[in-house]
Amino acid sequence: MRTLNLGILAHVDAGKTSLTERLLYAAGVIAEIGSVDAGSTQTDTLDLERQRGITIKSAVTSFVVGQTAVNLIDTPGHPDFIAEVERVLTVLDGAVLVISAVEGVQAQTRVLMRALRRLGIPVLIFVNKIDRAGAGYQPVLDEIAAKLTPAAVAMGPARRLGTRDAVVNASGPGDEAFTTRLADVLAGNDDALLAAYLDDPATVSYQRLRASLAAQASRGLAVPVFFGSALTGAGISQLVAGLQELLPAASGRGGRPARGTVFKVERGAAGEKVAYLRVFEGTVRVRDRLRFGRGNAGRVTAISVFDRGPAAACDRLTAGQIGKLRGLADVRIGDTLGGPAAAASRSYFAPPILETVVVPDRPADKGALHLALSQLAEQDPLINLRQDDVRQELIVSLYGEVQKEVIQATLASDYGVAAGFRQTTTVCIERPVAAGAAVEVIGQPPNPFLAGVGLRVDPAAPGSGVEFALEIELGALPLAFLKAIRETVSQVLAQGLYGWQVTDCTVTLTSSDYYPRQSHAHGHFDKSMSSTAGDFRNLTPLVLMSALARAGTRVYEPVHRFLLEIPADTFGPLLPLLSRLRAVPRAPLTRGTVCTVEGDIPAARLTELRRQLPGLTRGEGLVESEFGHYQLVTGTRPTRPRSDLNPLDRKEYLLHLTRRTGLR
Repeated sequence: MRTLNLGILAHVDAGKTSLTERLLYAAGVIAEIGSVDAGSTQTDTLDLERQRGITIKSAVTSFVVGQTAVNLIDTPGHPDFIAEVERVLTVLDGAVLVISAVEGVQAQTRVLMRALRRLGIPVLIFVNKIDRAGAGYQPVLDEIAAKLTPAAVAMGPARRLGTRDAVVNASGPGDEAFTTRLADVLAGNDDALLAAYLDDPATVSYQRLRASLAAQASRGLAVPVFFGSALTGAGISQLVAGLQELLPAASGRGGRPARGTVFKVERGAAGEKVAYLRVFEGTVRVRDRLRFGRGNAGRVTAISVFDRGPAAACDRLTAGQIGKLRGLADVRIGDTLGGPAAAASRSYFAPPILETVVVPDRPADKGALHLALSQLAEQDPLINLRQDDVRQELIVSLYGEVQKEVIQATLASDYGVAAGFRQTTTVCIERPVAAGAAVEVIGQPPNPFLAGVGLRVDPAAPGSGVEFALEIELGALPLAFLKAIRETVSQVLAQGLYGWQVTDCTVTLTSSDYYPRQSHAHGHFDKSMSSTAGDFRNLTPLVLMSALARAGTRVYEPVHRFLLEIPADTFGPLLPLLSRLRAVPRAPLTRGTVCTVEGDIPAARLTELRRQLPGLTRGEGLVESEFGHYQLVTGTRPTRPRSDLNPLDRKEYLLHLTRRTGLR
């Protein structure tokens, strides 16, 4: 039996959780379809999900159709939880992108489709809610072609849209418009088919077109579009058939060393970590000792494999399967087994651009709050929990206000900690201006550490992140010391000259020195005479920040792309607001009474645009937005208070370090 690891993705409220329920029902996994509004669905299991009627955490279930075992992953639709979607993308063989037949292609739909295309993940589009008033057919297809992909192929027309009697008829060889559209789309990627079609269309059989469609859809070159209703079941049988015919099975061989990706981590009833693993190659068995992440290891104590619904206990997990592992205490989201997994660990969506300080209602709960947020950060690393050592404050990163509300409710319901949030601020970044270098020589004042480090910071291309390079010879420095420098560099760059994370640079280790392990005559190790990893961890911040100060940095703020749809006669009155908010609109496009405006706006000003838009457009204005890029801040640079020991101030840094470690 073939295995298909399938993701269900959509803009919020498009109906993907309802579609999951309908697929499980059609496959005989559940006897009754659950309701999102009633909080009775299989995949929205959290109390908060049931209360709010939205998906917050990705959830896995499974079903079998024909000879295909489907591991289905339901993902959040709200953009505040895009990190959950990103992690799921790394383990998919294919995806179903759900679109509402009423609302059409929405902002998040476009973001998701771009990510799927970048990753080369084959996708089927399911246009849901054809039974709803206002549902469209051709207008939605036109939107899909214009905003998502020109390679879309409608697999069957929908009739009686907007009524409970809406139905879908699968297109076949007798549908000339369908076969012509198939040939037009497929010939662009199939030279032999193109030549045969141009020579004599009658010689191109329907079977050949379907075979080419299956081949191209499985490679992401063609995008079949199915219409239907998760509520009534219309069109579901066609979609199920499409899953079997048009999406590729999981690949990978079982007789090789285990290789896989951890895409989700949760806590079990006893507080133990439970890792969700997609195996790409090999087999993982109970009692296996696995190496994962950066040098971590653990022994698997239990395995559950998804089989016709929830996960069931099993003794092994083989290539292509998704399962839950217990026993890996140090496992983290994104960890790989056996080297790089099939998908790179790079980011496909923008990082959080907001942050806020979390404050317990009762000062006595500060420790419990830190523990709770630490566990939430295990489940979502992009929360990026930071502790301000100076002010003893806890800071988290966020995508939006809904995520903040969910964190607050989770702290109260799951951990019994009542907490509030200070004002949300926008997260900027810093980039080096030029090259800068610094060095501290071992044994020479003012260096108080038994270590020598030289570092150079060079600017790199925007979006390239941070690279650590070596100009010293390999083996010139013990591996433990080199690891200490590398890890400390990553930590220190979290706060640059103005307090923001430094990125898009290369940090090069230009020189190093250490004192070998030495002992007194009685043979006991003498730390006062020998270098330790701690010496390098303590010295590296001073050297790196000195090099960064010489390089200089500039502060960049996040900018969003926006799309406005407004009454044409309100564009003039709206322009002064866009100017005040430092938005840069492009030329408007007017069609009848509707005006469409695209442009860029600083992320910090987007909330104000949303707030004032209804009043300036008679309540008819709509705005969609997504992260675009970072732009240089002009005027006064925004700063962020430091939350570390401040290596920019040598005296203060050494004073704090002395108090913490007893350094003399």
